[in-house]
Amino acid sequence: MRFSKSVKSSLHCLPSPDGKHIATLFPSVVNVRAVRNLEVVNVVKLPQDLTGPILAFQWSPSSRLLLVANATEIRAFSALDDSFNATIRNPVAAGTKPVYVGFGGSDVEVFVVASFGLKFAVYDLGSSKAVEIPNPKASSPSTASRCFSLRPQTRHLALMTRAAGKDIISIHGFPARELQRSWAPDTIDAQGLVWSPDGKWLIVWESAAHGHKLLFYTSDGHIFRTWSGPANPHPEYKDYALGAGIKTVQFSADGRHLAIGDHSRFLYIFGMSSLTETMRLCHPNSLTPRDTLQIWQEQVGVTQAGPAIHTFLRASHVISPPTRPDGSDLTTGCVSILFEPSSSLVATRLDESPGTIWIWDVQAGELRAVLLFHGSIVAMAWHPETRETLLVRCDGDDYKGIVFVWDPLSEGPQSVDFGQQLPGKNTVGRTRALWLSTDASSPPSLFLSDAQNYVLASLVELDQGSPPWGDHGSPGITIDTGAFQRDESPLELVPAVDAHSGGGDDSSELEDTFIHKR
Repeated sequence: MRFSKSVKSSLHCLPSPDGKHIATLFPSVVNVRAVRNLEVVNVVKLPQDLTGPILAFQWSPSSRLLLVANATEIRAFSALDDSFNATIRNPVAAGTKPVYVGFGGSDVEVFVVASFGLKFAVYDLGSSKAVEIPNPKASSPSTASRCFSLRPQTRHLALMTRAAGKDIISIHGFPARELQRSWAPDTIDAQGLVWSPDGKWLIVWESAAHGHKLLFYTSDGHIFRTWSGPANPHPEYKDYALGAGIKTVQFSADGRHLAIGDHSRFLYIFGMSSLTETMRLCHPNSLTPRDTLQIWQEQVGVTQAGPAIHTFLRASHVISPPTRPDGSDLTTGCVSILFEPSSSLVATRLDESPGTIWIWDVQAGELRAVLLFHGSIVAMAWHPETRETLLVRCDGDDYKGIVFVWDPLSEGPQSVDFGQQLPGKNTVGRTRALWLSTDASSPPSLFLSDAQNYVLASLVELDQGSPPWGDHGSPGITIDTGAFQRDESPLELVPAVDAHSGGGDDSSELEDTFIHKR
């Protein structure tokens, strides 16, 4: 394990999608460092009126631009130079705030979802135009991302809205976002929609309160098949039709499989070539160790001086995964499904066992590993390039600054203690752990930040080469931001129409486009 030096950070700190830079948002500037040597390569001065809680801080898909947003202003600018600078003022109506702000289908497209489901706005930073669509089916940050989906390659936008008690799905072209097709799906209260990774299918699923229903649409919006729940359900769930329906859906990266989790202990795997259920996996109540099933139990050792020691022992007898410590059984079912990028493995987590990760072999349809943690799992992520390598982060006082890395050939999850690399040997405030993107030939690397500092770690050993930031530590570089000069006349974008005022030249086109909703 190789660690970098500790670098000054804040609550808003992110590595770029290409893994080459790290941006940190401070009260008046954005600091950008190069991963290769952790030196400052650019400092972007922010306007004085960009104050208040930050709602979004994000890299663009190409790692060229950065986005900073609060309730009344959105700024997008070049990360490494002064070639681009745009401002969107008052993106939503007065008295409301965005529940979602993020880049859309390109670096110069920004999506904004207003609170209370008032509007879905698309801002084109290149042409200074905006398109506003009323009544998106989203009212909170947790549901906003489920109301829209971008089709891979073509970047068509599929959007779910609701008016007069009916769900409406519309497809919009790129880049103008003109309406190409719209229809009312056969749903009572649809929960979400998503394109398949190959762009051939658009799926829509019903709210769990209305039973099992998942609709398969072709790319041009025609219904092809409806799934109304598992055929021949297990005797234990013979009355599934009376209970809650779909809870989670997830495509494999190659688009060959679709996993569906409901409020039972089953996971349903669909083959997308036939759009039929090809596999049904059941999370067992008890686990029996065998040669083809690894069961790793966490052991926490407490020392008088120093941090807790986290090790894992392979179970040798039948055990049962621990359930919620509060004894609550009101929430059940598969709360998380995560396909490994090669689509050979899928990791799942049940609501009733928050500290247990189940890892399945998709090809064989068998359980391959179970990882039992004492703390509740708060995040897990497969490495985007290195096969079958999983990152896990837990909640609790014993896990501050500690993450775990697992792969099938390791002797259980390996703990990585970032806290010991930080000033004061401890984390401050909320922590965040992410894989750092590298090329396939480089060893996996990690990024972890708290409210004050961030540290990088490479899984390379001392005798196996250099980490992405090199072998040398670089001293901190201080730049006098007060003397930093840049163009302070950004591109101004004015929303095409206010959700309450009804003014603007583009409003008539918007209403005509959505005449089907009247």
